[in-house]
Amino acid sequence: MTMKFDLILEDEFDALLRLVTNQHTMRFFWPISCVEARDQDIASSTSSSSSSTPASSSPASASSASKTKYPAKLHARRVADELGVREGLIYLPGQPERLLEDSDQPRAFRQRRYFFYLSGVDFEDCAITYEIGHDKLTLWIPYVEPRQVLWFGSKPSAAECQRRYDVDEVRYTTQLGKFLCNFAADPSAPTTYILHPDQAPDLGRSSSSSNSSKLRLDDARLQLAMDRARVIKTGYEVAMIRRANDISSAAHRRVAERITRLSNERETEAIIQAVCIANGSRSQAYPIIAGAGSNGATLHYGSNNASLRNKQCLVLDAGCEWNCYASDITRTLPLSGSWSPKAAAVHTIVQRMQDECIRQVRPGKLWRDIHLLAVQIGLDGLLALGILKGPRDEVARAGTMAAFFPHGLGHHVGLDVHDVSGSLALAAADTRGVQLDHGKRVMVTPVMLAHLLRERDNDKQQAAEAGAGAGAAGRKSQYLLPNMVVTVEPGIYFCREYLEGYFLHNPSHSRFIDWDVLEGYYDVGGVRIEDCILVTHDGYENLTTAPKGDELLDVIREGDRGCVRDVFLSL
Repeated sequence: MTMKFDLILEDEFDALLRLVTNQHTMRFFWPISCVEARDQDIASSTSSSSSSTPASSSPASASSASKTKYPAKLHARRVADELGVREGLIYLPGQPERLLEDSDQPRAFRQRRYFFYLSGVDFEDCAITYEIGHDKLTLWIPYVEPRQVLWFGSKPSAAECQRRYDVDEVRYTTQLGKFLCNFAADPSAPTTYILHPDQAPDLGRSSSSSNSSKLRLDDARLQLAMDRARVIKTGYEVAMIRRANDISSAAHRRVAERITRLSNERETEAIIQAVCIANGSRSQAYPIIAGAGSNGATLHYGSNNASLRNKQCLVLDAGCEWNCYASDITRTLPLSGSWSPKAAAVHTIVQRMQDECIRQVRPGKLWRDIHLLAVQIGLDGLLALGILKGPRDEVARAGTMAAFFPHGLGHHVGLDVHDVSGSLALAAADTRGVQLDHGKRVMVTPVMLAHLLRERDNDKQQAAEAGAGAGAAGRKSQYLLPNMVVTVEPGIYFCREYLEGYFLHNPSHSRFIDWDVLEGYYDVGGVRIEDCILVTHDGYENLTTAPKGDELLDVIREGDRGCVRDVFLSL
């Protein structure tokens, strides 16, 4: 008979653990039922590992956030203000540990961003509660038994979390069910706010009287309140985004220094990752885009495995994270070290689109109008090249420029690379009146572009009729406010499948495109330039320091002469 050694080993450990913990059955994952919560009190006296340090239960032990702490308490108060309530409980579970399908290996961990915003905690199986009326923020962490430490290492103890995070109290998740049951049992208990119905705490299905009172849940208001809070960054958050941009900019510089000696898209991806990891950032904010030639015409190209040989340009879109905050940077590089005439012409147009739009960034500016400025500059440029033809106003009103600039000018950046936008998106609503949640990821169609132009013209007319300072501008789009961080990322793309599939046989647009001239630009692929821009109180600050324009060409030429030897760049 085959001995199942692993089962015997597990039973022996369980017996030992029950002996050490005074025969309490340990439960390491939550949620737990009310009956279980009543019968289970975490063995807070257990001291068999550093991870089992008793959780602090005294709010007085928590100090106000220092400059080095993530400002979770400030964020919680902001969210409560946006909710507009004085009582209630905010409940957010963190990301649990998950295994790959049909495997015992864990999925790559990525913390839930809404949870992180109220905690600053970046490890699995936690939760956060905020008692609005008492201004009390409690972090719930998993108890880690000794054998888990043997295999996977320890997590921060309760005492360590109390020192590290800006919370009032740290407790174990094995106590969470009891806490929520007690909260629910109070007849006067206020509303519990959750993000989604599937994040509601499971208090069990017991018929026990302790479970007779249910939580009053509201899953409709919290996300919008948190989005409104998240869209305006604190100084701490700006510092995190700035650091992510510094590292990513260094990585882009290193690629530029080596670009003429590379042979495959994957080598650029490898350099980006190497520089970021060497400087302390192990996570990219999004999959790296390294598209050479026609691959650069695919907005979210991701194969990164094509040869660079006989290609004109490389669109490199890459940005790392720092402490869960994103960066987002794009540069288009000439693979030979010099622009071909056609690539140079397109790059000049896109660079002007970006320069002029960045100069427009300031508080009170309507994002829609900045986007339309980019469209106008791009339209004039393509008319000058002969790719577009016909009367300028007719081409503009048809929205044909969307064939070559088919995405939004930018998006918010924060805990997500395409970050939340608050109550209104950066782009305007589409023709059905549906708000767009993100900028670049949403397709800008000719119909939508024509709609934006009409909306802007109508706003101007209404303002003129009503007098200076009046008008209905911004009903569907967003005004920029201080401490927003947005990308400005215009692009022009020559995607044959898209252009010939949707525009060639559509006379409303085909008549404005010179298809013979266009044929000579397909090999350029695409050109995009992107920076992260902080809206200040009187203008803007460009957080991205990656070289571009003439500086980029100088960096490429210096690297081509062999002045750079080390792949890594220490900041």
